[in-house]
Amino acid sequence: MEKTSDFYNNILEYFRLNYLNLAFTILFLIVGFFIANFIKRKIRLRLIKKSPNHITATFISQITGFTLKSIIILITLYLLGLDDFTNKVLAGAGLLTFVIGFALKDIGENFLAGIILAFKSPFRLDDLIEVNSIEGFVKDINIRETLIKTPDGKDVFLPNSIILKNPLFNYTLDGFLRYEFTLGIAYENNPTEAIKNILETVNKVDGVLLGNKKPAIIISELATNTININVKFWVDTFSTSKRSVHHSIRSQVMNNVIAALVSQGFSLPASILELKNYDASNSLHLNIQKEDNN
Repeated sequence: MEKTSDFYNNILEYFRLNYLNLAFTILFLIVGFFIANFIKRKIRLRLIKKSPNHITATFISQITGFTLKSIIILITLYLLGLDDFTNKVLAGAGLLTFVIGFALKDIGENFLAGIILAFKSPFRLDDLIEVNSIEGFVKDINIRETLIKTPDGKDVFLPNSIILKNPLFNYTLDGFLRYEFTLGIAYENNPTEAIKNILETVNKVDGVLLGNKKPAIIISELATNTININVKFWVDTFSTSKRSVHHSIRSQVMNNVIAALVSQGFSLPASILELKNYDASNSLHLNIQKEDNN
């Protein structure tokens, strides 16, 4: 009990003798953090103006802010009179880094991967990418992870090391994205006329590129029941304010092509089942019953 009383008395005595130093130190800490945040914002804005990739600017500003705040905290400890503690922290930084790096291997790995991704710039904000079968639009990158929003609205926090270690598909880096689909027409239809009809229909859809990246319509396969026709066309993802809009172009193209072929009398058959009776002496009887919903 007496030791506890002495402990509190020592704390009160310390505050009485050093209240000015404590007030100055707290003020220094608050002002220092304010200045660090101000510098962080200024660096980000300056880099955004000079670099087309906002991800790099954001990441560099985060590293700068973290470094400045770490320095401010060490100076604060020194002003509080914790010289020995500060010196021990600095002297043991090498050993501490090794221990933390070993214990938090994944965090350190993601941190280094984030630095590489920020400077290498394999993607930008709102780019459509795919990593490990995860497809989505890049929304943010920080020291540990990258935020990806999938087309169905899910937010995926993907560790930076996974992006760095695995193949990365960027579908919108140069602004051009190709879509394709396959449909089948009956063998009694004229495939040349069908291709001509499809090409005219695709060219009329708003958002489909012409010229050097014009649509390509080819016969891809002579299947059992159908002549399969493959339709390829390009869209410009930079031409829309939101890059997710170009997904609707593919749906519009498919809808228009089907409507055009049906209106021109082309048959789009489903799978055909052929039944053969190898025993000519026995007739094959089929009993088809209509289900009564009532």
